[in-house]
Amino acid sequence: MTTEDFKKISKSIPFEPGVYRFIDKQDTVIYVGKANRLRHRLSSYFGEKKNQLRKTRVMVKTARRIEYTVVETENDALLLEATLIKKFQPRYNVMLKDGKTYSYICIKNERFPRVFFTRRVIKDGSVYFGPYTSKYRANVIYDLIKNIFALRTCNFNLSEDNISNLKFKVCLEYHIKNCQGPCEGKESEESYNEKIVQIKNILRGNFKEVKEYIHEEMQHYASIMQFEVAQNFKEKLSVFEDYHAKSMVVSTSIKDLDVFSFHNEEKIAFVNYLKIVNGVLINTDTIELRKNLNDDKEDLLVFAIQFFREKFNSKATEIVVPYELSYLDESVLITIPKIGDKKKLVELAEKNMRYHILQKRKQDVTKANKKTHTERILKTMRDDLNMDRIPFHIECFDNSNIQGTNPVASCVVFKNAKPSKKDYRHFKIKTVEGPDDFASMEEVVYRRYRRLLEEEESLPQLIIIDGGKGQLSSAVKSLEMLGILDQVTVIGIAKRLEEIFFPGDSIPLYINKKSESLKVIQQARNEAHRFAINFHRNLRSKGALGTELTEIEGIGAKTAEKLLTKFKSVKGIKKASDESLEQLVGKSITKKLRDHWSTS
Repeated sequence: MTTEDFKKISKSIPFEPGVYRFIDKQDTVIYVGKANRLRHRLSSYFGEKKNQLRKTRVMVKTARRIEYTVVETENDALLLEATLIKKFQPRYNVMLKDGKTYSYICIKNERFPRVFFTRRVIKDGSVYFGPYTSKYRANVIYDLIKNIFALRTCNFNLSEDNISNLKFKVCLEYHIKNCQGPCEGKESEESYNEKIVQIKNILRGNFKEVKEYIHEEMQHYASIMQFEVAQNFKEKLSVFEDYHAKSMVVSTSIKDLDVFSFHNEEKIAFVNYLKIVNGVLINTDTIELRKNLNDDKEDLLVFAIQFFREKFNSKATEIVVPYELSYLDESVLITIPKIGDKKKLVELAEKNMRYHILQKRKQDVTKANKKTHTERILKTMRDDLNMDRIPFHIECFDNSNIQGTNPVASCVVFKNAKPSKKDYRHFKIKTVEGPDDFASMEEVVYRRYRRLLEEEESLPQLIIIDGGKGQLSSAVKSLEMLGILDQVTVIGIAKRLEEIFFPGDSIPLYINKKSESLKVIQQARNEAHRFAINFHRNLRSKGALGTELTEIEGIGAKTAEKLLTKFKSVKGIKKASDESLEQLVGKSITKKLRDHWSTS
């Protein structure tokens, strides 16, 4: 978009708060921004460009039009901007580089709630605590909960009717005292829910209430002469106090705080976050922000604050930051400490961030070394096989037809010398009668690459055929029919002496047994063999599983599977009572089974 284009529309843009969007010729939103005065902010993109960032100039040049939304206040603009960035993921906005999924501790919305780890947040009324960026710390908290509170782990529907009708029986967890048997009504819902309240207190960092609860329970059981139970609560109190002592207590005078530190580099910025609840550090995290258009450190920190407070569901009314910034939520106090406990917290956040940056740089070096190692192997393979291109994409085929039944084939895919299991494919042989490896190989190679050509997918640089000259010739025939033989390198590998065969050449190639490239070829061959054998076994077991039962008229594969799952074998089904069979598959199927076995 040029300055002349903007001048044509500039007079219609209001001097009010709002959110604007730059949109390219494909109607894709490439940048979302907020402004206190829309016309002034947008005019800045088309005025003096001497000090303008190159990325800004590219973005403006790429844009074909501008859209904007007027809002009441700048705070509304801030919220709308965040929403639109999440929705459109514009490439010129500040984006989070790290897309990891973190763990949560879930308290399930049900009678006698279960407490467990999960990575999925489902809006079903359950309560989720987290996300926990440190799996170690999350496990410590979870183990503490299990040590102090005996909770159920089963997924039974513990409704009042089910419990009163004795539908369930206590399991091993009850006998080893990890559960108090609510499934048989041995623990009341009121007592169980009181434990859930205290678990929520632990996860929120409200340790004082938990300590009081355990102490009161200990005193109660001591007063009614149940000293063994009282001793058990005393031990739990010791476990809890030990955990609390190891938790980082920041200060008894500090209550709830969000603490942030910031580090700026040329292309990336880092922000560390500490969540303080009742003077205790309960969570910490570091994010990386890729700087594209907006590289102002104040805006970057505001972006991170919004992200962290939403992610960790923070309600703290005070934010501690290393420098001044304009945060639009007037209910939140911004503090820039110079001395004291809050200053130490900022220093702690900076220390955490430095450690994160150091670890990241070590990982980057490791990744670079791995990449170099992979490239060296593939270049060696290219030279060993006299190829024109580096084989970043390799595919290997194998057949399996044990005793001539269920002939199948497999195709495994290696990318950058590593298995790409999501791209593996297996084939049932359709056009070949009996055990014919050559014809089977011709069929699957043809089917595989006809499909790739139809879907306009990229072809591999190297195709490996598990077998000697016969299987290789069959594969070459299919590649010639498809007209792609000159676009790929195809080889056969014979198992006995690890001979490498090329099309039209009767003399095999022998690669040094210690060569890294040969090891990759062998790994691909072995993986293709394993994948084909597993598929073949599955087909045979399914066939064997259904033969005797599915031969009975009116009984399909699903009914057979249901019966075998319940009774383990055909012999077990025969021994089962009519009542149990009718309960599982109905009277009609039961009668068919009995009639069949009575006449056979």
